[in-house]
This record gives sequence, C-alpha cells and structure tokens, in this order.
Amino acid sequence: MTIKTTPYNPFDYLETQEEINEYLNDAFQDDDPRLFIVALGYLAKKKGMTKVAKEAGLNRESLYKALSENGHPHFATISKVTKALGCKLAVA
Repeated sequence: MTIKTTPYNPFDYLETQEEINEYLNDAFQDDDPRLFIVALGYLAKKKGMTKVAKEAGLNRESLYKALSENGHPHFATISKVTKALGCKLAVA
C-alpha cells in the first residue's frame, strides 16, 4: 500500500490576522533575520504578490527578488510589505 503525501507548508494554515501576526513575531525573534524575510515573502505570495506590491507601492518583480532567500530588502520595503499584510512593526 502506498500513501501519497504532500509537502507541509505552515503558511497554508494561517487564516486569521492574529495567527499571521504571531507567526511573523516568532520569525522576527529568531536569531536568523533571513527567517523573517522568507516569512514575509511566503505571506505576500499567499495574499497575492501583485496585490501586496500595489498596496505597498512597489514593483512586483523587485518585491519577488527582495523577499527571496537571497534577497536583501531595505527596511522601507520590509515596513511597506508588513503594512500591506495588515501588520505593524513594533519594538518592545
């Protein structure tokens, strides 16, 4: 008997804004800052990169590149994308 499996993507299960906020906060707290950038990228893809780019006032292709595993987004880009996802950056 063969069991068919599919890759698990936690972003598929983040439904509420509270869940998204908590996930991004956890990613931000990680010692590896790349984790936060990758998380932003996945959430932007889930919402729709074109929509996020438009809401953030950014070019879609540039946004894909900035939020990729090898991207190095400017703080302004991170701030705009976070806001487009309905989140706020805060220092506590």
